[in-house]
Amino acid sequence: MTASDWRRSIPAWLRGTAIGAPFGCIPAGGTEIPTFLSYATEKKLAQPAHQAEFGSKGAIEGVAGPEAANNATVTAALIPLLTLGIPTSNTTAILLGAFQNYGIQPGPQLFSSSSALVWALIASLYIGNVMLLVLNLPLVGMWVKLLKVPKPQLYAGILIFATVGAYGMRQSAFDLFLLYGIGVLGLIMRRFNFPTAPVVVGMILGPLAEAQLRNAISIGEGSAMVFLQRPMALSLLIVVVVVLVVPKLLKRLQNGKDSL
Repeated sequence: MTASDWRRSIPAWLRGTAIGAPFGCIPAGGTEIPTFLSYATEKKLAQPAHQAEFGSKGAIEGVAGPEAANNATVTAALIPLLTLGIPTSNTTAILLGAFQNYGIQPGPQLFSSSSALVWALIASLYIGNVMLLVLNLPLVGMWVKLLKVPKPQLYAGILIFATVGAYGMRQSAFDLFLLYGIGVLGLIMRRFNFPTAPVVVGMILGPLAEAQLRNAISIGEGSAMVFLQRPMALSLLIVVVVVLVVPKLLKRLQNGKDSL
């Protein structure tokens, strides 16, 4: 990496970590959401000279940020597992099963009853990261060569694995038609420059958001004012409004200054 790569990557790493860590602590749909959010954030915050690299040449921020968010989410997923016994990913679900096989029940008492195990598990994360670094640096040339695979063959391989995976879940032909339909829709969206990341995030969060909305309305005895009466809910709504409105206002102000 050049000095310019380091300057562009370090802020992306920090932002990606800040986005990914909270998602690891809550059952919010795995690593896909923070990864897409980090990519969208880096694309919005990128300098105009680097904007054209996203989706074409490959902007280093678009790799550094999402990867940091992914790693932060995976690591932070151990927090609800060890403290509450709640798995929030496939990996932590496997770990929970392993714990139970050995008669270990994760929860608040785990840190006092099996503190050696907890700290050994945390230490293994550092050891694993060092091992990944040692393995990946010498093999980086081989990973780069994978990019030289012709796109038709690469897309065909992806389609085969996606088909096998979708059919293997429930052995349902409907799942295959749904897979191909979504694929065609994604192709049309990309052809006409519609962003696909919000659609993926919406598909993951949609059912969860609808269920929690019904629960909140039930708690509020049918009144939607419950979202404005609780400080946490009100704060989240304000943050959402700010995120949606402020960038558009700043863009209009910038366009106004440019026209002057």
